[in-house]
Amino acid sequence: MATPTPATCQSQFEQGVAIALHLWPALSLAVQNNWGGPDSADKRDWFAGAVVDLFPDLNKVLAPASEKQQQPSNTTQKSTDDHEEATEEPDQLDIETVLLQVMLDEFEVNVDDESAFEVAEQILRVRLGCLKGKFDEVDALRRRFEGKGGNKVVFKKAEDQDNDTDWDTDDDEEVDSDEEMGEAPALVPTTQQPKEKVEPEVDEDGFTKVVGKKRR
Repeated sequence: MATPTPATCQSQFEQGVAIALHLWPALSLAVQNNWGGPDSADKRDWFAGAVVDLFPDLNKVLAPASEKQQQPSNTTQKSTDDHEEATEEPDQLDIETVLLQVMLDEFEVNVDDESAFEVAEQILRVRLGCLKGKFDEVDALRRRFEGKGGNKVVFKKAEDQDNDTDWDTDDDEEVDSDEEMGEAPALVPTTQQPKEKVEPEVDEDGFTKVVGKKRR
C-alpha cells in the first residue's frame, strides 16, 4: 500500500475535524435553534476551519526533508490568506478550551456536560492517525455521520474567512437547511417537527446552558 501524500493527510484531517463537529450534539442543537443567530450554520462552518488552524499544516509537517530545508525558518509564518500559522501541536486541553470558548462567544452556550472533552479527544485521535498516514478514526467518524443520514462532508478553503465559510457539503442547494442535510445527531429529531419547542436553560449571566449525561 502506497504511503499517502502530505496533502492527502491534511485533507483527511480537515474532514475528520468537520465531521467531529457535525456529530457534536451541543453544537447541532445550537445550530438548529439558531442560538448563534440566523447565520448559525455558517458559524459552524467557520468553527471547523478555526479548529483546523490550531494545528500546523500537514503539507509542511510531513514534507520531505529536502523541501523542509527550503522553507523559511521564521518562528511565525504567514499563509497565503495572511493569518498566522500554528507552529506547535496543541494538546487536548488547548482544543477543549477553544471549543468551549467558541460555543460561549458565538452561540452563547455554556457547555458543561463534558462533551467538549470528548470532541477534543476525537480530534486528537484523528490528528495522530493522520500524522502516521492512517485514517481509521476519520473513516469511523464518517461511518457514524453517514449512518445518521448526513451527506459527505468536504473541505473548501475560503478566500476570506470573514465572508465565506470553510466547510460545505456536496449538495450546495441544501447548505442553508441544517435539517435537510441531516448533518448531526440532534437532540430533536430532524425527520419531523418537535411537539414542544426546546427551552434552553439560561444561567445568571444570560448564557444558554447545555446539560447532558456526564462522561463515563
